[in-house]
Amino acid sequence: MARAASRAGSAAYVLHSHDWSESSLILELFTRDHGRVVAVAKGAKRPYSQLRPVLLPFQRLIVTFGARRSEDAEVWLVRQAEWAGGPAWPGGSALLPGFYVNELMMRLMVRHDPHPALFDAYAQTLQAMADPALLPAALRAFELHLLRQLGHLPDLAAETVSGLPVAPGQAYALHPELGVQAQPADMEPGAGPLTVAGAVLLEIEAALASVAAPSRALTSPLYETGGMQPSVIPTLMAACIPALSELKVMTRSLIHYHLGSQTLRTRALMLELQQP
Repeated sequence: MARAASRAGSAAYVLHSHDWSESSLILELFTRDHGRVVAVAKGAKRPYSQLRPVLLPFQRLIVTFGARRSEDAEVWLVRQAEWAGGPAWPGGSALLPGFYVNELMMRLMVRHDPHPALFDAYAQTLQAMADPALLPAALRAFELHLLRQLGHLPDLAAETVSGLPVAPGQAYALHPELGVQAQPADMEPGAGPLTVAGAVLLEIEAALASVAAPSRALTSPLYETGGMQPSVIPTLMAACIPALSELKVMTRSLIHYHLGSQTLRTRALMLELQQP
C-alpha cells in the first residue's frame, strides 16, 4: 500500500512515556482527533532536540504525525510537537491524582477511538485540579464523565432494572452490574450498600446530558472549527459536591469492575503514601 500523507497537527496530551533506544521515546498520547495513540518520538532524548522540553505530561500540545505505511499501523511517528499555550500545570498535591487520571484513561480507553468531548473535559479537569480545594470534586466529575463517555455509566435519572424515574428524596445505590437501585426507606444505616440521594443523581445526570453524544460531537461544527465543548466539568463538580465521599466509593467500584484483574499503580501508591 502506498504511504499515506502526513496528517495535520492535532491537539494532544502526553499520558505516559518510556525510553526507546538511547535517544528516543515511546509515548502514550491522548489526542482530540484520533483518541489514544501510541507514537514514537525519535531523537527526543537528545540534548538539543526540540521535542525534549515539550513532550511532558499535563501540558496541551499540537502534535504532527508522520506518514504511516498502512491504515492499521499500531505505532505512529511524531514529526513535530509544539506547546499549545496556556498556564503551566502547578502539580504539587495534584501530581499523583493527575497521573491517576492519565493511567485511568490508558487502562479503560481503546486505541484510535476519538472522544473529543472527553478530551475537552480532561483539559477542564486539569484546570480545576490546580486548586487543592477543588481536587476531590474534579476527580469525581472526571471519573463520572469518563465512565459515561465509554458507555460504563447507566442513566442516573431512572432505576436500571425497573425503569422507574429516580425520586429526589429516595436513597439509591449504584451497582456495577444492576445499575441504579432504590433502597428501602426503613433499612438500618450501614446494613445495605452505600447510597446517595436521588436529587444528587438527577443533578449529575443533567450535567452529563449537557454533553453531546460522541457520535454527534464528531460532526458538530464546534469540533470542525477546533472549538471546545462548553465547560461541563464545573457543572458536574457542583453536582458532585453534596456527596463526594459516597460518589468516591461508587465510582471506584465501577472502575474496578471494568478494569477486571488490572490494578492501578497510581491508586496503590496514593494509598501507600496515606498510611502512617
